[in-house]
Amino acid sequence: MAVGDDFRDFVLEQLAAAGQVTSRSMFGGIGLYLDGLFFALIDDDTLYFKVDESTRARYEKAGSKPFCPFPDRPDQPMGYWQVPAEVLEDSEELARWAREAMGIALAKRRKRPARRRATVRRGRPGR
Repeated sequence: MAVGDDFRDFVLEQLAAAGQVTSRSMFGGIGLYLDGLFFALIDDDTLYFKVDESTRARYEKAGSKPFCPFPDRPDQPMGYWQVPAEVLEDSEELARWAREAMGIALAKRRKRPARRRATVRRGRPGR
């Protein structure tokens, strides 16, 4: 699950045309955020974008594989697919795919119910 600094820097440079992409370490990999929204990840020097039913076929056709965080459970992939090498090398095309992944991540976030904050009950002393 290691990610080389050179690969991370290359991906961030290639994604510059998509907007302000930031990265954060997570579980041995790196999460990528565009305008604060998680839309991609890097693991084992491989870039993965968020996909849905409307985009998965394009990734499959390109020979991409889904991100499976648990190698012993390949039947439980996450909603992220490997970005094809030819897309990764073309910064303009990569920006288009990134914006699409961002749109998918945004749509998924809108569908989730809002998280409710746990309330802390503070009793009065002596109660």
